[in-house]
Amino acid sequence: MKICFITATMAGGGTERVIAVLSNYFVKQNKDVTILLTASGTVEYELDPAITLIQLGGETGGKLFGRLQRIWKLRTYFRKHRDTVYLSFGTETNMFAILSSLFMKRKLIISERNDPNQCDFWKKRDFLYQFAHKYVFQTEDAMHCFSEKIRQNSVVIPNPVSDKVPDRYEGERRKEIVAVGRLEKQKNHRLLLEAYADFSKVVSGFTLKIYGKGYLKQELEQYAQELGIGEIVCFADFAPDVLQRIRDSYMYVLSSDYEGISNSLLEAVTMGLPVVSTDCPIGGSKMLIKDHVNGILVPVGDRKALADAMVELATDSAMAERFSIAAANLKEDYSVDKIAAMWENIL
Repeated sequence: MKICFITATMAGGGTERVIAVLSNYFVKQNKDVTILLTASGTVEYELDPAITLIQLGGETGGKLFGRLQRIWKLRTYFRKHRDTVYLSFGTETNMFAILSSLFMKRKLIISERNDPNQCDFWKKRDFLYQFAHKYVFQTEDAMHCFSEKIRQNSVVIPNPVSDKVPDRYEGERRKEIVAVGRLEKQKNHRLLLEAYADFSKVVSGFTLKIYGKGYLKQELEQYAQELGIGEIVCFADFAPDVLQRIRDSYMYVLSSDYEGISNSLLEAVTMGLPVVSTDCPIGGSKMLIKDHVNGILVPVGDRKALADAMVELATDSAMAERFSIAAANLKEDYSVDKIAAMWENIL
């Protein structure tokens, strides 16, 4: 079987991590695997040398000529590789892949990777999506954002947990609160900083460390200073070994306004980190977390609820340990073998 993943880039992000995990798995199953990069050639994830990596072009800057050139390059590739199943990831990439494969009878599976309700060009998206062959969604909620015709030809496949996710830490945890994610508006790190400022007035001795890159870094650093917590908040860049770095932290917090399935949350849960998360659309958090069973869910955008949950967890070590044990038990459910088997079924 020849499989080709289509994505804008392989820079550090949740979609790219899933592609890396699946590609490495499939190539070990003696499948011919290619990754087509339609924009940036940056690769932040470790890929098996047997995987073919092709960069078709660069950023278009939204210019018509650049977009047409991208479509032409994709179409040329499709024409030359007829016996391949194509897996496209991400809304804009999906639309380019569909346009490029029109009237070519190529087998194209598209995967929606975020909250479909956040798409500004949903009418164009929904029209083009009709021309794909199969659809993969991360959650039931995401699938039900689309027409019955699309739903009937869809499957829900959650994200896999990499084999490199460490086992649950069983020693005394450091008094460190961690978050991992791009420093962008969707992740609502401002809410996290506000909640942490309130938290630190009640509970002392805890620091906050945020891993990730993004255009909001300088603004968030300034906001931390304004809140009076600049000295106890650390902004770290994307780190390939972030899981080892946070393994013995006290708690993980996700403050996002919306997500597909947050890979960083999935990894935190399955490695047994006590977690607090917003119950954000499009349903990934509530898929992973049962409130006060293996973590705490709070309403989106609620500063007080987030701070209160952090205080509750920080002041009850028995609860934190109980959450840690229950969360780590999910690791097998999201193993690469199980999730890849679901992808193989649709392939």
